[in-house]
Amino acid sequence: MNTEKDTINWALAGTGVICNKFLEGLRAAGGHAKAVVSRTQERAEEFAARKGIEKAYNSYELMLEDKSIDAVYIGTPHTSHKDLAVSALKAKKAVLCEKPAAVNSRELGEILLAARENNVFFMEAMWTRFLPPLQKTREWLSQGIIGDVKMVQSNFGFRAEYDPKNRLFDLNLGGGALLDVGIYPLSIISMAFGGEKPIEIKSQLNFGESGADEEDAVILSYSNGRIAYASAAIRTEMKNDTWIYGSKGMIHLPDFIFAHSASLFLEGKEPYHYLPEITSNGYNYEAQEVMNCMRDGKKESLLMTWDESLVIMETMDRIRSQWNYRYPCEISP
Repeated sequence: MNTEKDTINWALAGTGVICNKFLEGLRAAGGHAKAVVSRTQERAEEFAARKGIEKAYNSYELMLEDKSIDAVYIGTPHTSHKDLAVSALKAKKAVLCEKPAAVNSRELGEILLAARENNVFFMEAMWTRFLPPLQKTREWLSQGIIGDVKMVQSNFGFRAEYDPKNRLFDLNLGGGALLDVGIYPLSIISMAFGGEKPIEIKSQLNFGESGADEEDAVILSYSNGRIAYASAAIRTEMKNDTWIYGSKGMIHLPDFIFAHSASLFLEGKEPYHYLPEITSNGYNYEAQEVMNCMRDGKKESLLMTWDESLVIMETMDRIRSQWNYRYPCEISP
């Protein structure tokens, strides 16, 4: 594509809730949704007509042949991410893939190899990373304002009604708390510790009727005695806060998934509350980052690098390995 052009044409893979949210943010960021692809032509056309999208496809392959498409947003279930992402990268389309970008680190490795070999932009869609309070937190950490980060505590949980056909509970779709919501606390912990791999992991998972994990608790140990605690749930309402504790102070991110504010607490000083105006629905910030990178000719974002996505995925692999917890797609016939 011409990285100098103002308008970047996107195709949406999927028509679900997350694609609706991303579409709103994409348009707020000045991106153009050129096409949508779904499993049926009827669903694709209905979504396109309702959302004012020019083209509707029921074939991912046909969409990738469309030379007017510059970038693909993948908002389908986890288990389809690898194949869709690799195909798009081989077709020289930039890819923003909803988190988790794959089911395991082996699959993610295949995606990153395709991005590298085809010299195409790829990023995992960890949308919270790009919200202004998270950007301010990164700034405070890089400046060492709270000193050396010693501990991090992060939780994300909600109560969903049990439905074995819902993707949250369906193992065939990569269901469970860890991959769907646990990745958020693990991601912010990784950000606080500079993308470092944990040395040791101790975990407790609670499995529900479908065999999917419904509640998770994880303790992670890092170099120099640093510690983090993460918890996640899809059947239990939680207070979704993050605390980052340093040698000189602490940072609080209330309801960090949506990150409307960030508070800084330093000894001997009044607390500082960062309360930025959040524009659109928040998904515009990650969309803008992708398009900025594409126009600058970058193949990855420094805010969500390939290496860090891989470290987080490897961490989730290690957690699941402690429980011999595998998805059907990972088990050879």
